[in-house]
Amino acid sequence: MTLEHYTKTSYKLSKKLTVAYSTSFSLGIKVFKPEYRDPIFAIYGFVRVADEIVDTFHSYDKENLLDKFTDDTWEAINAGISTNPILQAFQKVVNDYNIDRKLIAAFLKSMEMDLSRSSYNRENYDEYIYGSAEVVGLMCLKVFVDGDEKRYKELEHSARMLGAAFQKVNFLRDIQSDINDRGRIYLPGIHHIDYIDDHNKAMLEKEVDAEFKEAFHGIVHLPIAVKLGVYSAYLYYLMLFKKIKRLDVEQLRRKRVRISNAYKFYLLIKSYFEVKVLKTT
Repeated sequence: MTLEHYTKTSYKLSKKLTVAYSTSFSLGIKVFKPEYRDPIFAIYGFVRVADEIVDTFHSYDKENLLDKFTDDTWEAINAGISTNPILQAFQKVVNDYNIDRKLIAAFLKSMEMDLSRSSYNRENYDEYIYGSAEVVGLMCLKVFVDGDEKRYKELEHSARMLGAAFQKVNFLRDIQSDINDRGRIYLPGIHHIDYIDDHNKAMLEKEVDAEFKEAFHGIVHLPIAVKLGVYSAYLYYLMLFKKIKRLDVEQLRRKRVRISNAYKFYLLIKSYFEVKVLKTT
């Protein structure tokens, strides 16, 4: 056995973790050209572990666990090795694709915010969205452009907008569980559940509409090897968003909006045909 075997196994574990938690993202990643799949699964595996620490490890010292995970992350990146398979895969991608450490720091800071904040003003809401979602899109973009800094700069804004749109759709979908299970409100400027109303929802939806439009402009310019996967995820979230827009806040507080696996597969097929005629204008 060699170190390469260990790293390949680490990638497989990152994939299993991602698939276990997100069928929608996993479907999109699986239609990437093979050379892009492992690096993106590694990024999402890393993100998933941090999310679980702050969202579900309720009976444990979350702050200590996140601090340890943060220290282990930097140690893995700096040393180029980790005994944690998820971090082994992630550090390999960070070092191979020269992912900016500032993106990772911003992500980990947003995870820290989840431990201490239950509501957000506009300024720290935007900071949270950047760190929890936009930088994940930028990490993936680093893989997609494979060292082409000119292309990275051209697509940077759209990648950020796609991450922001996805995250805000998640917030709207998860209003019920965020309030009941985590005691959090992810609507800017709202500090108590009694103040959440359809006006707040409509304001956030207006932002998401604009972000989806900005994101689309970048998707059409992505490398063909990943365009179908990203577009299928975009289409899935767009359809989810349209379902959410048809409901009022009280309905969202009673149930979580879902899209069936069968319909997800339909959207993937739909994406396959639509992506062929996307215009790069």
